[in-house]
Amino acid sequence: MLPVLVLVGCPNVGKSTLFNRLTGTRDALVADYPGLTRDRLYGFVRSEAGAAIVVDTGGLTGEQAELDKRMSQQVETAVGEATVVILLVDGDVGCTAGDEHIAATLRKTGKPILLVVNKTEGRIGAELAGDFYRLGIGEPIAISAVRGDRINTMIEQAFALCPEQAAQPPAVAGDEGTRIAVLGRPNVGKSTLINRCIGEDRLVTFDESGTTRDSIAVPFTFDDEPFVLVDTAGIRRRAKVHETIEKFSVVKALQALEEADAVIVLIDAQEGLTEQDISLIGLILERGRALTIGVNKWDGLSERHRTELHESLDRQLPFLDFVEIFFISALHGSNIVDVLRGASRAAEAAVRDLPTNELNSILQAAIEAHPPPIVRRHRVKLSYAHQGGKRPPVIVIHGNQTKRLAGSYQRYLVNRFRKVFRLKGTPIRLELRTGKNPYEGRRNRLTPRQQRRRERIRKRK
Repeated sequence: MLPVLVLVGCPNVGKSTLFNRLTGTRDALVADYPGLTRDRLYGFVRSEAGAAIVVDTGGLTGEQAELDKRMSQQVETAVGEATVVILLVDGDVGCTAGDEHIAATLRKTGKPILLVVNKTEGRIGAELAGDFYRLGIGEPIAISAVRGDRINTMIEQAFALCPEQAAQPPAVAGDEGTRIAVLGRPNVGKSTLINRCIGEDRLVTFDESGTTRDSIAVPFTFDDEPFVLVDTAGIRRRAKVHETIEKFSVVKALQALEEADAVIVLIDAQEGLTEQDISLIGLILERGRALTIGVNKWDGLSERHRTELHESLDRQLPFLDFVEIFFISALHGSNIVDVLRGASRAAEAAVRDLPTNELNSILQAAIEAHPPPIVRRHRVKLSYAHQGGKRPPVIVIHGNQTKRLAGSYQRYLVNRFRKVFRLKGTPIRLELRTGKNPYEGRRNRLTPRQQRRRERIRKRK
């Protein structure tokens, strides 16, 4: 399982700024106002040390007001999810009674704790951190979330505290079989679909959103091949998530996504495509997971509604032209074999070997058919390609001025590779590399003779 790093601390110590720094997003609101974060935010961090889920929490004040009490419950639940707790303190303010209270509470949980001193911009960390030894948590790490100072050191030490098994990256499909996670909003029929696939009522189903609270892995055999279907709790818009237990299940769903070889996203045909569906699909593609879409409850639609839904999918999901979409009824079993086979094909495409000679043949044919654009009076040169990774497939292309290659041309190359290798259902990532120019920096460098001539002209003036 992916480790979970939970950020905890008093209000206004910089937890949301650190969350944004780690995840590379602006999902957390940041302002010089204590108590701005009232709920929990989830994101991913990936570094050389490993990958993890990061959770931002509201600041703990110790007050008994209703809002503060609710925020405290959120933090308590988040700490229960944590593999490692990162206690963030303010280097400008120094050690406070609030820090001491939080540290005492965290020590009782038995969770590994990393003490991090924020807001140490341009100052020696050891001098600022000394005041915090009295918290009894160990060696403080001084960082600047705003500037990014010593963030990598902090991440490395956080992973060092993780149990060895938790810190390992998710495994690719092996003896247990292809792992397929079923994701979607609450009550779209995820558990019903899995029950249909395995041929028995293994999972609880009920016409009420939120029946599934945890991720449940169900092994079974299909077409003589081993599979593991993972049922997850419904992921809904944050403003709609009220129950603490449901918030706990979001981490399980995100872990299931990260560990999956492929993902089936279920969409409710009766409700149509929603912003939450699009956001979830975007997250899956961002994480590089193979994807298949099932439009469930299709059997209950009139012909007019079916036509409107088709048009809506084409209009709102133009970037999913490589993903197979199936119209199914999990309740009655219509087309569920097709969606399962589609997910299996997508999972296989995500780990396919791409021979270097074939990649270069496709690259040269694409260049001949449509040469790269001219940038600053020079055409971008693409020399050769090779595979740089799997799950998703990574294609590394070497050349000159590759950083200036237009996004439209990159999409053109991806489509050529996808068509020839028939990589249906998986994202493809291009990694462009420019070789070092031996003449770089020499343009403005004068020879000794040119320097003497320039010096003579300067003296004459």
